[in-house]
Amino acid sequence: MMDNEKLYVIGDLPGFAPQIGRLVSMMNYVRHTTLQTVKNLSVDQLDYVHDEDSNSIGALLRHYAAVEKFYQVFTFEGRQLNEEEYREWGAALELGEQGRKELRGWTLERHMESMLQVREATLAEFRKRDDEWLMREQPFWGGKPANFHFMWFHVFEDEINHRGQMRWLVKRLPKL
Repeated sequence: MMDNEKLYVIGDLPGFAPQIGRLVSMMNYVRHTTLQTVKNLSVDQLDYVHDEDSNSIGALLRHYAAVEKFYQVFTFEGRQLNEEEYREWGAALELGEQGRKELRGWTLERHMESMLQVREATLAEFRKRDDEWLMREQPFWGGKPANFHFMWFHVFEDEINHRGQMRWLVKRLPKL
């Protein structure tokens, strides 16, 4: 879905409602810059943990897919992750100690495929919705109202935030 020729244009995209297309434009740019950050990293580099409080780059990549999966379920289906979904995605959502134990050994290609599968599902659902849906409000953090537009903004805002961590970690990778 990414058109690298129009990577720096936030605008309408064919097949999407206008505001949703703009949101997808931003999501595309963020993902592009994330993939540039991790390009050519080995499994050892993806699994590197800088200190006892850090997450690995690989865990953060898995976190991106998990956060997006959570918001798919929450906004498209109106529910929380079920037990089976939480078993698959919980460590990546929570990160921390559990993530340091469980989120290891994936190649960059496997991370990219996971993120792509989740993103394709998001885009398929976005194509079914209009801008009125995007503006729908419901109680969110602390019971305060939020709309789906904010929630999906948060998906890529979280990615931007963690990409900064990744860039910091990449500069500190030991020569493996």
